[in-house]
Amino acid sequence: MVNRIVVGAHYGLKDWLVQRVTAVLMVVYSLIVAAVLLTRLPLDHEGWKALFAPQWFRVATLMFLLAVFWHAWIGMRDILMDYVKPTGIRLALEVLVVLALVAYSFWSITILWSI
Repeated sequence: MVNRIVVGAHYGLKDWLVQRVTAVLMVVYSLIVAAVLLTRLPLDHEGWKALFAPQWFRVATLMFLLAVFWHAWIGMRDILMDYVKPTGIRLALEVLVVLALVAYSFWSITILWSI
């Protein structure tokens, strides 16, 4: 019998599933935006403002951006865990990534609801 000692954070299946779900959300949003842009191409600033005027489009865009940020966090965390071995440096880089993604989230909300 083999005694296996499991160590680590055990992200595994949950994060794999989150990456797949966020990827599907990003594809669906991209298809919706492509369809909207093909039916009415905004050529000026007023056209773009009108495109983002409906509340559902702002919420969909925010959901898309949050999915991108969550997807990016999982990918960056995995890359940092695989390639940056010194714990202190890896932790510092992870904190910087989280701070950047949180700042991007608030910036996105500010942009979307200032239109």
